[in-house]
Amino acid sequence: MSTKPLKESEIKFTIKLDENNVPESIEWEAEDNGETTRKPSKAFMTSIWDSEEKTTMRIDLWTKDMHMDEMKIFFHQSLVSMADTFERATGEKAITGDLRDYCMHFAEKMKIVEQSQEGS
Repeated sequence: MSTKPLKESEIKFTIKLDENNVPESIEWEAEDNGETTRKPSKAFMTSIWDSEEKTTMRIDLWTKDMHMDEMKIFFHQSLVSMADTFERATGEKAITGDLRDYCMHFAEKMKIVEQSQEGS
């Protein structure tokens, strides 16, 4: 019986820091189907579940040239994505509806409703 080898994928982040360890630039790189994509970014947030410790490890970085209005949109879109992911993972439609309602409230409070709809 032959077993098919598992596919392996790597995502790489390169962060250049200034003398005060503040990110000046962020780039991410990933390979898919033999093609490498490398792009600049102004921010990233990642959460990693440690199943042994039952805790979430997080890395949140943004460059010093990330504008406040960009950060507001970034957070809004991240929250909406979390609601989408949670619904796909759990099927919990009621609570994800509540979370999406909060996302709209967030967008209204941050005055990004029009901008976030264009960027979603």
